[in-house]
Amino acid sequence: MNRCITHYANPYVLDLVAYQPGKPIEETARELGLDPAAIVKLASNENSLGPSPKAVQAMQQAAAGVHIYPDGASFTLRSKLAAMHGVTFEQTAVGSGSSELIELLCHACLHEGIELIAAKHGFSMYPIMCKLFGARYVEVDNKPDWSHDLAAMLRAITPQTRLLFVTNPTNPLGTMVFQEELDAFMAQVPEHVIVVFDEAYIDFAEQKPDTLKYIHQGKNVAILRTFSKAYGLAGLRAGYAITTPAIADLLNKARTPFNMNLMAQVATVAALDDEQHLAASVRMVREGKQQYYAAFDSWGIPYIPSHGNFILVKTGQGRKVFNACLQQGVILRHMDGYGLPDYIRITVGTAAENARCLEVLQQVLGK
Repeated sequence: MNRCITHYANPYVLDLVAYQPGKPIEETARELGLDPAAIVKLASNENSLGPSPKAVQAMQQAAAGVHIYPDGASFTLRSKLAAMHGVTFEQTAVGSGSSELIELLCHACLHEGIELIAAKHGFSMYPIMCKLFGARYVEVDNKPDWSHDLAAMLRAITPQTRLLFVTNPTNPLGTMVFQEELDAFMAQVPEHVIVVFDEAYIDFAEQKPDTLKYIHQGKNVAILRTFSKAYGLAGLRAGYAITTPAIADLLNKARTPFNMNLMAQVATVAALDDEQHLAASVRMVREGKQQYYAAFDSWGIPYIPSHGNFILVKTGQGRKVFNACLQQGVILRHMDGYGLPDYIRITVGTAAENARCLEVLQQVLGK
């Protein structure tokens, strides 16, 4: 009898739990027999305003050229990012979402006997990628206010630590650490550790710590950003890193050829020029959060004030609440996979989407 092929597979892959994305509109419509247009999806921290019209126009103009490979160096985009952040071209790298850049960092730095440190309830791709390369995942508890405990993270560093993730703002918690605390932390991080500032949601924060200065100081730092959230380009999968020339070189060595497609390159360049669309997206989220806070306060429902474009809400029995809302065409995110079974996460959408979500939640929670 032949052995199952998994007998021969990489054991680190066998032990992984696959990433679970938010439930898509199309699947929900098929399952429940609903009109897709009537479904409100607030599960995946997407931008309800959609992409910049400038980005859409750029893709339309580029569509006829997709039979040609894209620029393998993403020269125009990386040059624009370098100018925007005041760094050199050699200090940039791009990827298929910031999630690919997380993978490339793990490719470059991790193997058996090496460690990655991250906060509890962090982005699920950190442990997946860490374990995929046979490294040890070190999870540090958060402080009582749910923010990163940077002092505890410092204590967790060993000679085997290579990557330490500071997710700012955090997902799914929505908390942040600020400049004074970061400065004290960075003054003590040893040089054998790369501190990765995962700033996927930084555009929504009202107070933005200056992490770029650590790179200018010559510290081993990588700043990750994405075009999926505030820029509304999640379907293109586009992200970038600002870092030191040495770390950027490692990322560019580890990546596959043409890892950023033509449409992503032209759309991101155009989106960076549309400051009005970015401002409108941020404004929508800030106003929407107040819409939710007012309702939750009046209902007496606990939540974590968020610096991102989402809110973590303690409803009790998060999966049950998720399923009940789903039956009425509102897709939220239960937090079982993050070890928070009493919570749901709600992406902040348009005023109308938020109102529909609150209407359904009020019925489901009996408020």
